[in-house]
This record gives sequence, C-alpha cells and structure tokens, in this order.
Amino acid sequence: MITQLSEDKILESLKKISGWHLSSDKKSIQKSYKFKDFNAAFGFMTRIALQAEKTDHHPEWFNVYNRVDITLTTHDAGGISERDIEMAAFIENL
Repeated sequence: MITQLSEDKILESLKKISGWHLSSDKKSIQKSYKFKDFNAAFGFMTRIALQAEKTDHHPEWFNVYNRVDITLTTHDAGGISERDIEMAAFIENL
C-alpha cells in the first residue's frame, strides 16, 4: 500500500530537489519549466512520459509552447508519496 508522506518529510525532501514547491492544499508538489521552444519542451515531456510508463506513476501537466507546468500527487495515497519525490528527482536530473 502506498502511504502519504508527512508534511515534515515532504518539506525535508523538497530541500534536495531544486525549485519544487508544496501546493497550497498540501496535496501535491509543483514546478514550472521554460524551454527555448516547443520542440525542447515536448522532448522533455517525452522523456518524462517514458519514465512514467516504467514506474506507472504519471504526472499532471500543462504545456503551452515552451512552458511545462508539472504537478505530482499520488491519488491512491490521498496526497504526496515517496513516488512523487522520486519522480520529481528524476525530472530534475533530466
């Protein structure tokens, strides 16, 4: 069973992942990325999509031209789990 992380654990984990922040409802973590053009943004999303399929953990995202806004949450846990932290770290390492 996937469990929701405590707020303290989330905040501690986010210190190690540049630019990610806790949403106002404290049920997700979020970050926005800006690229030089649509092709770069779409390539970034494609790399994330391949990892998401491997881990069966898919982001919520919004893309307009060169911007990608990502929200990570674990619906089965009712909030943020270790899976979200791991996916954010993967994304940050791209």
